[in-house]
Order: sequence, then C-alpha cells, then structure tokens
Amino acid sequence: MDVAIHLGAHCTDADRLMKTLLRNRDVLSAQGIEVPGPGRYRDVLRDVMDRLRGAQADATTVDVVLETMLDRDEPARVVLSNHNFISAPQAVLDFGQIYPKIEKAAWLRNIFPDARVSFFLALRNPATFIPALFSETGGRPEDFPAYLEQAEPEILRWSDTVAALREACPDCPVTVWCYEDAPLYWGEIVRRIAGVDASVPLQGGFDMLRAVMSGEGMKRLRAYTKGHPPQTEQVRRQVMTAFLDKFALPEAVEEEITLPGWSDALAARLSALYENDMRAVAALDGVTLLAH
Repeated sequence: MDVAIHLGAHCTDADRLMKTLLRNRDVLSAQGIEVPGPGRYRDVLRDVMDRLRGAQADATTVDVVLETMLDRDEPARVVLSNHNFISAPQAVLDFGQIYPKIEKAAWLRNIFPDARVSFFLALRNPATFIPALFSETGGRPEDFPAYLEQAEPEILRWSDTVAALREACPDCPVTVWCYEDAPLYWGEIVRRIAGVDASVPLQGGFDMLRAVMSGEGMKRLRAYTKGHPPQTEQVRRQVMTAFLDKFALPEAVEEEITLPGWSDALAARLSALYENDMRAVAALDGVTLLAH
C-alpha cells in the first residue's frame, strides 16, 4: 500500500487541495485510491503519534488506524492531508528555521511501517509567508516586530527544512512546489498526490486559478480549453499563463503588507534568497521540485 502524506505548509491553500481531491473521490476510488475525509483521521493520527513518539506501530495499531480511516480493506493508495501534522502555526518559525520539528514526520511515517510512504509539501516565499503566518496565529500588529526578530527571516531556508525531512525519513521521496506557481501546476499537483496520470479524468485543475483570475477570464479560459484541449501539461500551463497575464486580479497577485517593522527592502531581499534557495531544494537527493 502507498500512503501519500501532504504536510502543508500553512498558508498555502491546503484546504483547497483537500477539497479538490474529495471532488474526485469516486473516480479515484475506482482506481483503488482512497481519499478519506479529514475528520476520519486527523485526530486519530495525532493521538497515535503522541502515544508512539516515533516508535513503529504494531500490527494491531495499524489495523485500528486503517479501519478508522477507510471503507475498504487495503487500497492501493491512501491520500492524507493536514497542515498541522508537524506543528501548529505558532511553532512553524523558530530558532531561524521553518518547521524546526520537521523530524516528527518520522512519527507519522512509522504509523504505516509496511507501507510505501511519500511526502508532499508546498513552499512559500518568506516575503509573504511570514506575514501570512503571523496573521494565522492571530497576532496583533504591535507584536509583529518581536515575532519578526524571533523568526530571523534572512536565515530561513526551505532547503534546510526539506533536507531535514529527508534525513528523518530517508526511505520516503518528497515532492515540493512553490505556492506562487501552484495555480499553474494545480492539476499536476493533484495528480502527483493522487498517484494517477493524465489518462484518469479529474475535475478541479483550475480550482486554485479561480482565486487569482477574474470571472470573465475563467469563463474565457474554460471556453478556450474546451474548444482547444491542451495535449500536455506544459501546453496547459502556457495557455493558463497567457490568460492569467490578461485577466489576473491585481489584489491577488500584488499583496500589500503594512505591518510595523516590515519594509519593501526586506521583502526584496527575502524574495532573492528564496529564488536561490529553490535551486538548493531542487538539488536535494530524493526530492522533486515541480519547476517554477
């Protein structure tokens, strides 16, 4: 059995991904792929992780977990998603690291000791990730300078996080993508996590694009792709990019951040560091970066 685990990250539309997968539940089930509703496993997995604390689950525990999550015996693949698998948003940035407790992924992996486990993770530019995460924690604007100082933004590297994930779970391949590119890669992201190729018809390839494109643009894009079905994912992305260039919602692609202690200069430095960091991520063994 394969177990595909989507770890987040926070503030990268994790819930939208689960909704897209659940829209295709029947089609995927026919392929032997189960997408259980989050309520069937999130609390259970958290409790088992806390009890085992990294030890491998015994056969009885595995059976109980699978019976709780699934409606069928031993599917070919199970897809799980929770941006709180590793930590709550308050603990995502600390000690100059992103997800300093990423090694807890091994606790999750060891709940399924006999399965082939793979991890999936969206990465986001710290120039927008840090303010979004601060908002997620419910912080007050006047507390942001202290939050920023503790985060040490200019030494944060996603490559450190992904490398630590690989070290904690060396037998688990990791697929990552940039949140900023997700609207264009959404169909491929969904297929990668589900473990199906283009021959399986899935809905929702434009689900994330709707958040950044006008209604008129979406209408024209759907009409165009219906009349001229893209033959490859690359062609599909080219078409989507062309429509996005013309119909993007300005407020969705140009985020204004007015928190105290923040500056355009800092955001520019973080963006440059992020671009370099993605090259380091792509070079990691056992890691697939959906190119951006």
